[in-house]
Amino acid sequence: MKRSVKIFWRIFLFGFLALVTVIMLANFGVFGKMPSIDELQNPSILQASEVYAEDGTLMGKYYYENGNRSIVKYRDISQHVIDALIATEDKRFYSHSGIDIKGTSRAVFLLGSKGGGSTITQQLALALFNQRASNKAIRVIQKLKEWIIAIKLERNFTKEEILALYLNAVPYSDNVFGIRNASRTFFQKEPDVLNVEEAALLVGMINGPGIFNPRRNPKASLERRNLVISRMQENGKLSPGEAVRLKALPIKLNYRKMDENTGYAPYFREVLKDEVKAALKDVKKPNGDSYNIYEDGLKIYTTINPKMQEYAEEAVAYQLPVLQKNLNNMSYIKKGTVWKEHENVLETAMKQSDRWKSLSDDGLTDKEIKATFYKKVPMKVFAWNSKREKDTIMTPMDSIKYSRQMIQNAFMAMDPVTGEVKAWVGGINFKTYKFDHANLNTKRQVGSSIKPLLYTQAMEERGFTPETICDNEPQYFQGNGWVPAGRKCIGAPQVTMAGALAHSLNCASAYIMKQVGPKQFADFLSRLNLPTKVDVVPSLALGACELSLFEMMWGYSIFAGRGFSTKPYFISRIEDRNGNVIKQFDYSTNRKEAISEVTAYNMARMMEGTVTRGTAAGMMGRLGAAEMGGKTGTTNDNSDAWFMGYTPQLLVGTWVGCDDRFIRNEGAGGFGSAAARPIAEAFLQKVFGDKTLGIDKGARFMVPAELENQQNSADPLESIDMSLPAGQGEDIGAGSEQDYMSHDYIGPESKPVIEDDIKPKKNDSIQERRSTGTPIGAPVDEPKKKKGFFNKLFGKKDK
Repeated sequence: MKRSVKIFWRIFLFGFLALVTVIMLANFGVFGKMPSIDELQNPSILQASEVYAEDGTLMGKYYYENGNRSIVKYRDISQHVIDALIATEDKRFYSHSGIDIKGTSRAVFLLGSKGGGSTITQQLALALFNQRASNKAIRVIQKLKEWIIAIKLERNFTKEEILALYLNAVPYSDNVFGIRNASRTFFQKEPDVLNVEEAALLVGMINGPGIFNPRRNPKASLERRNLVISRMQENGKLSPGEAVRLKALPIKLNYRKMDENTGYAPYFREVLKDEVKAALKDVKKPNGDSYNIYEDGLKIYTTINPKMQEYAEEAVAYQLPVLQKNLNNMSYIKKGTVWKEHENVLETAMKQSDRWKSLSDDGLTDKEIKATFYKKVPMKVFAWNSKREKDTIMTPMDSIKYSRQMIQNAFMAMDPVTGEVKAWVGGINFKTYKFDHANLNTKRQVGSSIKPLLYTQAMEERGFTPETICDNEPQYFQGNGWVPAGRKCIGAPQVTMAGALAHSLNCASAYIMKQVGPKQFADFLSRLNLPTKVDVVPSLALGACELSLFEMMWGYSIFAGRGFSTKPYFISRIEDRNGNVIKQFDYSTNRKEAISEVTAYNMARMMEGTVTRGTAAGMMGRLGAAEMGGKTGTTNDNSDAWFMGYTPQLLVGTWVGCDDRFIRNEGAGGFGSAAARPIAEAFLQKVFGDKTLGIDKGARFMVPAELENQQNSADPLESIDMSLPAGQGEDIGAGSEQDYMSHDYIGPESKPVIEDDIKPKKNDSIQERRSTGTPIGAPVDEPKKKKGFFNKLFGKKDK
């Protein structure tokens, strides 16, 4: 053998052994950590967590910007997408084992001038486990690692699984990740119904999401789409005539990108997020890590009813515009004198604004920044119209005043027996006003809405009945003075307890407080499990304490809940990305017997007085309800208006007021019951009218066994004093019924995440609510795997 031939073989063998050694070293992590077998079998694609209503409707998502993706299975991806991807990115995808020797050789010899040599599997390896290095030397090592990972991926997944993983992992235009989100964002449809031109457009984006963005670069995007169509023709997936026809079509988008404002119940979802984090605090993933709500693809199932949510938001939008108009017409609002004694509020708001922070970062002095707040500029502000915004020109300082003068609202509806929350409205517009007013920690003075709880204790522990005579005069409490202080009593000197409650009489309520005792009443509220510890003062009888709407719903659950205090809850279960239940919520332990069923029933019947003859007179009749209870509430300074109401099947509560308590309707009675009650009434009218919800307006409160033989006893409503005409009392407020009713339809804030005709598939794990243990994207029938040299080198794995 010639010496030159020996040298050649030595160099070849040395180079081959060196290459194998480098590959083995890379495989064992010498050049950087390699994914484990477990990580390869369960690739950690950043995936948005999804929130579902009780009927399976997608309400919204939690995600990082690069993690807003929903995983979709191979069988739920249009074949046109698969054909377009393979034709464009990897023609020999089904014939290689992760590395395309022909394509790699071509790329090396032509220095990439005719395209790269990376297979779809290699691109997936990069997307899952690496970020492309800019340093050429490091990039060479990274390329070797991609080869190894690609081979291991081919060993652990079928070709169909790899395609599904790839399409779920890669980015598309506008920072949209995953084929399902891309399909929904650009076409408002699921990926299994994409046609050829739509599939070609999306696949074309993958190579350059910014360059081929159809909204920003329509010409480049059209050319790229047509190139993909040409490749599909070359690959035998389209006829020449069909390709010509499709390339002549313009790009047609149905674009709507999802953000935190998209979906159902945005205020609720913001509160839910923190509840989920707390619930999963001690729940660990199989590898011991904590779950991340933004990237682990959790499925969060809630008790929210989408129809009730829409009805609640419609009811708010029906009433609040009229209240706002009335407030804006108040002289101290029109003239701006409301701010004369509160300039510090404006100063604080100004310095906390994004405008101030931005200009400060630009180096402007405080004086220069402040001057900009008094110069008119174009801007968008919230408005009560279908878009919930309007274009205007005003100074930034005026926009602060405008914003803070907006009347806010909170609304909740729940099952009074189970505690399941069915609807949640935390404000008038989440996009503009993020602060939620319905949650446990947002508290306002409750006014007369506290009285039913006081009367309940008097009935339960002091032997009071609806017919019990109460002194309707100011009461003197040692060390605290007169209650109510400096106010004239309404009504006769003596009234029945039923009449005192129906007309919300403060003096009679003070009398009842004297019989019960302030400390005893404060203790009673604690026994109802309400978290807030109230001050022990006689004025508790008039609601001189601050509680949240959440707590008021909790407290009022005792009436229709047959004596049980039930904490509102809104999560039924949480699943991981594979459909395994990681947290099941059983709230039966949150129901605590607080009063007897007899007292609960008697109070429910007595509270009909409010909605028939009292401060919410006629409400029950207008709704056509067989039985219901309710209570109005207004605070001393007229800053807050409340209405709590319930039927045997549904409990609702609503609050109305401004964030700054010095902004209020200064007419007699302030906002009054006529402000809050119409919201609850409009909601219940919608609910009763929707037979699919199963809320029967003919339902009656269940009569306790102890009272079954006393059905001929006196009706509690007969004990209501008629000395006050129907509809009068402490909480009526200013204006007539018509002054607080709108006839313009604005519609709900909640919008479907996707169009109504695009629902999660019934065979999806979302709908099945089951765990199959099947890897992501697994087809029904898995084809046999192709075996190659690299598979043999790294060992084979039977599936």
